[in-house]
Amino acid sequence: MDIPIKVPLPERLNELLAEPICVQLPPPAKVELNLPTGGKIQGLVDITNAIPTDCSLSFSLLLQLGPILANLDCLFKIIRVLEPMIKVVTALPNMIEVGKAMPKLVEAVPPLVECIAKFLGLGLPLFLRDLLLLIIKILNCVVGQLKSILAVMGGLSLQIQSAQSAGNSELLAALQCAQDNAATSAGHSLSAIDPVLALLSLAEPMLGVAGVKPIQIPTIGSDTDIAALQTVVTTLDELTQVLQLVADGLGG
Repeated sequence: MDIPIKVPLPERLNELLAEPICVQLPPPAKVELNLPTGGKIQGLVDITNAIPTDCSLSFSLLLQLGPILANLDCLFKIIRVLEPMIKVVTALPNMIEVGKAMPKLVEAVPPLVECIAKFLGLGLPLFLRDLLLLIIKILNCVVGQLKSILAVMGGLSLQIQSAQSAGNSELLAALQCAQDNAATSAGHSLSAIDPVLALLSLAEPMLGVAGVKPIQIPTIGSDTDIAALQTVVTTLDELTQVLQLVADGLGG
């Protein structure tokens, strides 16, 4: 019978061969796209799924682009009116040049008038109400995720203190890794907030047209410690209450 011979290995090699106590989660990805109007859109983070990748966020951008490109139609109609209008104004008092530019202006105005009538009609308040209600739902989802993570992090903090007192280094390493992963998950949830707040900011001009006073949009930090996350939860709760009041005021 062969007797296995145990060959001693260097400590560093033993560490490399040992099974990991905990696998660190990757940080959340970020993908964005500049718009021709000067703004930008970001890949929307789906907090109901795994931590996002470049692929998932890129597909998210693709889904956003279709409606955006469709709604640039009125913008291009505005540009079509402005171009000959500028030529008419700058040509004054040269009536010959004004006469050359006027037919193009007359042709471009009716489609723009139709756009303005649609935009300022009853559809705008209802659209804004539904948009705000959608934002509220997303923010409530984020708040729910953060509260769950806070509960986990609070329990892990107590266990870490106990492991430190007991001098249990192996358990301490596992708990600290779990705490780091909870913080990474919190960062994943926080990354969903910026695009939503950016959407709210983009809606401000339309809210002004509908007679809504400017909404103070908070700045959300990126810190993922317990105190910072609790502050974020409180801030988002207050924001959703304000948005609900505005949405109720828009009727429908």
